[in-house]
Amino acid sequence: MRFTNLFTKTKREAPADEVAKNAQLLMRAGFIHKEMAGVYSLLPLGVRVVNKIANIIREEMNAIGGAEMQSAALQRKEIWGKSGRWDDEAVDIWFKTELQNGTELGLAFTHEEPLAAMMRNFVESYKDLPAYPYDIRTVFRNEPRAKSGVMRGREFFWKALYSFSVDEAQHNAFYEKAKQAYINIFNRAGIGEQTYLTFASGGSFSQYSHEFQTLSDAGEDIIYVDEEKKMAVNKEVYTDEVLADLGLDKNKLVEKKAVETGNIFSLGYKFSEPLELMYKNEAGELKPVFMGSYGIGITRLLGVIAEERNDDRGLVWPAAVAPFQVHIVVIGDDIADQANALYDQLQQKGIEVIIDDRNARPGEKLADADLIGVPVRVVVSSRSLEQGGVEVKRRAESEASIMSVDEFIASLG
Repeated sequence: MRFTNLFTKTKREAPADEVAKNAQLLMRAGFIHKEMAGVYSLLPLGVRVVNKIANIIREEMNAIGGAEMQSAALQRKEIWGKSGRWDDEAVDIWFKTELQNGTELGLAFTHEEPLAAMMRNFVESYKDLPAYPYDIRTVFRNEPRAKSGVMRGREFFWKALYSFSVDEAQHNAFYEKAKQAYINIFNRAGIGEQTYLTFASGGSFSQYSHEFQTLSDAGEDIIYVDEEKKMAVNKEVYTDEVLADLGLDKNKLVEKKAVETGNIFSLGYKFSEPLELMYKNEAGELKPVFMGSYGIGITRLLGVIAEERNDDRGLVWPAAVAPFQVHIVVIGDDIADQANALYDQLQQKGIEVIIDDRNARPGEKLADADLIGVPVRVVVSSRSLEQGGVEVKRRAESEASIMSVDEFIASLG
């Protein structure tokens, strides 16, 4: 992409009405635009990062048998009424509206009920199970707090998978696969080292649910971490009995602030029974389907990475989710041909590249490259060409070096 084709602009100062560091950085660098508290538009650079995150998630869900679909955002009152979750006293984060004929609808904040209702059309016998539909979409929550940038939005992008199994044993086998898939996702996204499998309350569904908590000073949760075992316990279940059950030594646990970036739950029959999602077993008996849910916030993950991967110059994206792999900075009008030739070579090799072809001061271009945070910056100038090639600097490193074009391309693998 050419920088001149981006309609966005960087900003030197953070917006006065935005307190969250992740949103400040993403807005300054031109990744998002704030519409109102808790609501952000994704700009072209932001879309590229979100798509990278979504594709990592998609690959890991497909690998364990997930089948991608696209569920509806508009929800029928009667379906949610069967579980008791339409009532505002039960769920206070609904956005609700009406059709012109007076029919009341809700904007989906999750999809347990509608997916259970939908699956009645496709599940008749044990031969139709298990099933693992998931979708990647926008959902809506009327959050009382919207001060954490894209880490807690009222409109946000997420992945939700729901498992439908014949019994708890079949469910548990998939649950363990999902747990590993989530670990893979955070490792691939570049924050695996600071993300912990965290035991939390299972509510009425099971003894425990599992959260994936990423350490961050901006986090709203308190967890207790065993760094050797790569496990943690949420403060809400932090008791001597729980620690004994999990085999954790209280003296080895460290209190940390964290952001919940994903969770997995055993739902049991909580939704299948009221929504009459049944199947016939081998004996011809009607049985309720055993359910599970697996969520991960994609725009929240965008915010967490921005919150944790930055320095005093701007963002520092992990390579797997960066909007581009290479940022070419062109300094001087007389070397445009050489810079464009490098740009074409990288594109031909399938390397994602942005070239700053603006008529702007060198200092502005270099500052913008640091702010945007692409992993590799390449400066093409008369000076670099005289010294034998291009000036290459990795965003996470302080030193630059001169490399020939061939050497540089080879270094990208």
